Amino acid sequence: MLVVAAMVGFFVMCTLRMAPHYFEYLSVREIITTIAREHNPEEEDIADIRRRIATVFNTNQIYDLQPKDVEVYRKDGRTYIDARYEARVPIMGIIDAVMNFDDLEIETGQQAY
Repeated sequence: MLVVAAMVGFFVMCTLRMAPHYFEYLSVREIITTIAREHNPEEEDIADIRRRIATVFNTNQIYDLQPKDVEVYRKDGRTYIDARYEARVPIMGIIDAVMNFDDLEIETGQQAY
C-alpha cells in the first residue's frame, strides 16, 4: 500500500510541476495561431509580426518562450512562424522532465488549428 501511495504521490507531483508549462504552451499556440491567421501580407511585413508577437507575449506573461526565439521567415513566397520550443522542468533532485512543443510551425494566412 505504501509503494502505491508513493507512486501516486510521484505522479501527482509531476503533474503539478508540468501543468503550468503545458498551460503556457496552450497560450503560445493560441497566440501564434491567431497572429498567423490575422496576418495580411500586403499590409504587414516580418518586422510587424515580430513586434506583435513581442507585445502579445509580454501582455500574456509568456516566460518559457522568448519573442527573439520565435523564427519568422519567408519561403516560396509564403510567410511562416516557427515557435517550436522545449521546456525542462525539474522534478526532483537530478530528475528533469523535458516537454517538446514541436507543433508550432504555422503558415500565415491559413486557417490553422
